[in-house]
Amino acid sequence: MNSPVKYPAPQGNPETKPFWDAASEGKLLIKRCTSCGEAHYFPRALCPFCFSDQTVWEESKGEGEIYSFSLMRKSATGPYAIGYVTLKEGPSVLTNFVDCDFSALKIGTKVKVVFKPSDGGAPLPFYTPV
Repeated sequence: MNSPVKYPAPQGNPETKPFWDAASEGKLLIKRCTSCGEAHYFPRALCPFCFSDQTVWEESKGEGEIYSFSLMRKSATGPYAIGYVTLKEGPSVLTNFVDCDFSALKIGTKVKVVFKPSDGGAPLPFYTPV
């Protein structure tokens, strides 16, 4: 019998509170630097490209494509797939792939964000093929 996967609750902080609040509403937020124009993920106060503190929250459509991935066939919790997704807005996101046939995953596959409930906290963003 398969039991539902339990995800640990995220450990937020004041800097990431808007991110987790938006996730609770099914929205994915990224940050954009108003100094250099680059979008980045995971959202943080300082731009990782130019180190400016002039960053703003931006809602992402949560759509992108698989840049790379690894399939873990043997683990204590069963098979899983992790990898990088390049969002349409530019940033690459390290993520797990869910709700799909792992053997059908390919580099370049179009994916979208889905939120899965965590154990008592905000839902977590994962990706699934479109």
